[in-house]
Amino acid sequence: MNAKPIIGLVIVVLIGALLLGGTVSAETDSADERVIHVSGTGKVTTSPDRVIITVGVETEHPDAATAQQQNAAKMDSVVSALKKLGIPAENIQTSGYRMYSRTTDDDSPFRGKDVKVYVVSNNVVVTLDDVTMAGEVIDTAVASGANQVNSVRFTLSDEKSQELRSDALHAAVTQARGDADAVADALGVMILGVKEVSVGGSYTPVVYAEEAVYRDMGAGSYPVPTPIEAGTIDVTATVSVTYFI
Repeated sequence: MNAKPIIGLVIVVLIGALLLGGTVSAETDSADERVIHVSGTGKVTTSPDRVIITVGVETEHPDAATAQQQNAAKMDSVVSALKKLGIPAENIQTSGYRMYSRTTDDDSPFRGKDVKVYVVSNNVVVTLDDVTMAGEVIDTAVASGANQVNSVRFTLSDEKSQELRSDALHAAVTQARGDADAVADALGVMILGVKEVSVGGSYTPVVYAEEAVYRDMGAGSYPVPTPIEAGTIDVTATVSVTYFI
């Protein structure tokens, strides 16, 4: 007498279990998931707040000790002059020192061809948080005895780089979501949530000043201030996002 109600109840329970099982499977079985994979790139353009300048002194003499002493005296003068500009000692770092011998040619200031001379080269890296001082630092170094300016590189401080990386990541995520929304709209589906996010590395390039500005500079050869323009730097970041649909 109660068989039909019981059978009906069992059928309802089975149908509910099947439906529940389908929902759980859709969430846990990756083979049944419907997703959209997108990538985004964000870019932030800014002015550099750090400049790195490499200057050097090169001397040569037939006597090795004389070449070394002349180099030491000139480099000491260069470093002292840079410190008088207010540059901290920790921002002036030796980046290379070498001594070698070679034979002279007809253009050598030492008399006679194929005379053996000793060459001493000493380079220091100067790091500045005030990029407007770049030209003044170069002029001061050259006037004090430096005869090589090997590079002028503009970049970002760690603090500014991290701040702009966050901005670039926001822009990258915004681009990724915009692409996902466009694809979902074209498919006639909706974005239901985020499955996973992968954050790529950021990229902050180093911008070099025009080489012609500072090559082959000799002491006293540039009576006017050296113009060094910082320009701009792009900070980029990438993300990959997987959305549920």
